[in-house]
Amino acid sequence: MLETDVLVAGGGPFGLTLALELGRRGVRSLLVDAKPGTAFNPQANATQARTMEHFRRLGFAHEIRGQGLPPEHPTDIAYFTRYTGHELARLRLPTAAQAVRNVRGMGGSWSAAELPHRISQKFVEATLRGHAQALPSNDIRYGCKLLDFGQHEDHVTATVQPVDGGAPVAVRARFLVGADGARSLVRSRLGIAWGGATGVRRDFMGGQMFAVYLRAPDFYRVLPHGRAWMYVSVNPQRRAFMASVDGKSEFAFHAAVHDGEDADHWGEADAKRVFAQALGTQIPIEVLSCGTWTAGHSLVAQSFGGGRVFIGGDAAHLFTPTGGLGYNTAVEDAVNLGWKLAAVLRGQAAPGLLASYEAERRPLAQRNTAYAQSFADSVGLFAATPLLEEESPAGDTERARASVHLDAHARLEFNIPGVTFGGRYDGSPIIAGDGSVAPPDQANAYEPTATPGGRPPHAWLDDGRSLFDSFHSEWTLLALGPHAPDASAFTDAATALGLDLKVVAHQAQSLRDLYQAPLALIRPDQIVAWRGTGADDARAVLRRVSGAAPA
Repeated sequence: MLETDVLVAGGGPFGLTLALELGRRGVRSLLVDAKPGTAFNPQANATQARTMEHFRRLGFAHEIRGQGLPPEHPTDIAYFTRYTGHELARLRLPTAAQAVRNVRGMGGSWSAAELPHRISQKFVEATLRGHAQALPSNDIRYGCKLLDFGQHEDHVTATVQPVDGGAPVAVRARFLVGADGARSLVRSRLGIAWGGATGVRRDFMGGQMFAVYLRAPDFYRVLPHGRAWMYVSVNPQRRAFMASVDGKSEFAFHAAVHDGEDADHWGEADAKRVFAQALGTQIPIEVLSCGTWTAGHSLVAQSFGGGRVFIGGDAAHLFTPTGGLGYNTAVEDAVNLGWKLAAVLRGQAAPGLLASYEAERRPLAQRNTAYAQSFADSVGLFAATPLLEEESPAGDTERARASVHLDAHARLEFNIPGVTFGGRYDGSPIIAGDGSVAPPDQANAYEPTATPGGRPPHAWLDDGRSLFDSFHSEWTLLALGPHAPDASAFTDAATALGLDLKVVAHQAQSLRDLYQAPLALIRPDQIVAWRGTGADDARAVLRRVSGAAPA
């Protein structure tokens, strides 16, 4: 029998990030996934800024940013009648190289350690796997599937088996985490139902979609417009979107399927036909893979686990991919659950701490799926009429109407600092609120705030570092301003409770003003857990926010 601390069923972004969070804390994990390796298909194509900040915390944001599109390739989102037809709208965004340069001069809503990066999930997963496998406490096994499991008072038993037909293997783990996707065996065995909406119908991004991973070396030769990252076709024959995978010849193409079309049986010839409809001409393409999927989901599991078993990622929430929120929400699930599992396994926290995972992440999943649904409504309910392609004054008028709508939509869906940075854990049992109220939650605007329960406000330090780079890997107590109070009561309490806490002092008055307090306690997942003016209640604060085990 294999013995481990945490059995992770699934090797996508959620499972791999969880293995990273556990492995860097020395927690033993066994990750199994039936696939032979990480994703071949591009899947998600955008890593949001908050996810990039977590990758920075984990030490490989620069590695992620070096992949995907070439450093100077445009990352614009552009809308066309057809890709070789009329351009209707364009949102210009910085290249990967510009993002690194620009982020240091940005403030307000985009005051951040990292900006978003346009990269296909296939590259991200490979990077996550490499770093997870490098941690000695991790056992990563692709080509191995979870068959079944059972719960006991102090452990979980499970059976896993190599998909090539090898003998089943018994596993004993302290905890099991279902990272096994939309058709999750773990969620099914737990009897957890979906809540939310599905089956939403729209002309675009609502209903069946046909996905093609393709190679088209001649695309840029026939494109009469400036390059972009995302190309969207808006015409009555075929609505589609296409993301550049490598900035050279590979693309992830997704087309709306009409009523009466049998896309489940479409093959290479159909892929070429549908691509030509969106392109507006025919060029040779190589079809690397194709298949169908369904847009129109905004589903969140009624529970995120039971007993010693938890779920996250697509096993816990299903998105319509507008806004690119599904994969990014999954990464933050893992970041949240990882430190909590480690704290309980190390004896630093009582098992009750794990209840805060659902208390914090399920409302965030509901929030984010609702945002994605609103973005899908904005683009998918827009009517693409034949006039859009008519060369006439009436056509000019219709294209002008479309331009106004699509320009506003592009900013709604793709300039989303509020969605990215504004997720909060207000009401969580392990957040020590101070009575202050956070600014309103808005998709396209974010007001930095140190009100406990959210992302810490960011700033660049005089030495050129990000403030976040100064945070400790576990618990950080920020002592801010030229006259910060003595924080020794926190270090003493942390020692007594077995917590790894570091006091980080910054004397700049600007940081004291930014946080509106001289002391701020930052969790291992870089969330403000508490802030205050003194350390008199240090032990009580730490016991609450860490879920400390009984003395």
